[in-house]
Amino acid sequence: MSAPPIRSSTPQSKMKKDESFLGKLGGTLVRKKKSKEVNDLHEEGRNAINSPLQPSNMTLLPEDTLLEENAERSMLDPLSRDSPKFRELQRVLIDWINNELEEDRIIVKDLEEDLYDGQVLQKLFEKLSGRKLNVAEVTQSEIGQKQKLQTVLEAVNELLRPHSWTIEWSVDSIHTKSLVAIVYLLVALAMHFQAPIRLPEQVSVQVVVVKKKEGVLQTSHVNKELTTTTEIMMGRFERDAFDTLLDHAPDKLNVVKKSLITFVNKHLNKLNLEVTELESQFADGVYLVLLMGLLEDYFVPLYNFYLTPETFEQKVHNVSFAFELMQDGGLRRPKARPEDVVNLNLKSTLRVLYNLFTNYKHAE
Repeated sequence: MSAPPIRSSTPQSKMKKDESFLGKLGGTLVRKKKSKEVNDLHEEGRNAINSPLQPSNMTLLPEDTLLEENAERSMLDPLSRDSPKFRELQRVLIDWINNELEEDRIIVKDLEEDLYDGQVLQKLFEKLSGRKLNVAEVTQSEIGQKQKLQTVLEAVNELLRPHSWTIEWSVDSIHTKSLVAIVYLLVALAMHFQAPIRLPEQVSVQVVVVKKKEGVLQTSHVNKELTTTTEIMMGRFERDAFDTLLDHAPDKLNVVKKSLITFVNKHLNKLNLEVTELESQFADGVYLVLLMGLLEDYFVPLYNFYLTPETFEQKVHNVSFAFELMQDGGLRRPKARPEDVVNLNLKSTLRVLYNLFTNYKHAE
């Protein structure tokens, strides 16, 4: 997108050196004792994290080891952070956010740095839900940012809890830039609002949990499942009329298919084209693009799409381009994913065509 961003990522603030009450009193003996305690804690943390039983390349910061009794801290394992599937999931989510917030001239580049203060999350939730939140537009102070996050997350949780979502995020985890918590939240929003994206399947990460018990740091590795299979994730969506037709009334489904075939052929026949199979003949996106041009009464330049697509990517490009033409015509972007149409998903194709039928059934 060409518009300049209103936000930019800021480097992570350096943590101030911890000073205890004794440290402030001064004195060579106290300073040496304090230094030894800190070094021991750091070394203990490193040994625990890097133990042969649970190998990891974690680099511990002071705040990771200077814990109160029974306190714990979670850290994303570096190997998980750098895994291709986890990086791809982040890229898909970033592209989705930027697409949704294009009109607000917001560009997200880094999930940790750009979402922790609640500004982008507020705009995203308002766009997806159509609900305006009563929060300050710009907040610079930490208190103000947490207050905004509190309002946004309360609204999100109120929306998701009735649908059996497990809340894996909090104000503190988001504000402290926990990438796992941020991704959990975005995946939940994308699935709930049926974002027109394909989330990578079976994405899991390892989280290292450090806990102080009886003065000793204990570590454990916890596997966090961020996404499952597309079928399971799609199963969380509310069932619609097409689900019911496919499961319980195939005879009525055939009536719907015949009506849609009649509708599309009424227009495609003008180009001497004819459809007999909805699932397959719209899968490469060509007929969808041509149909939109006919319905809106304009010629679509051939250089904008692949007239004879050969690869999966070219077909997805065509379907995505057809979706853009639908939006240009005043329709909402289809909830179906372009990839599902290309993969011959009947329900996805029917949803797209039925949306066109509803809006253009009187078009000549």
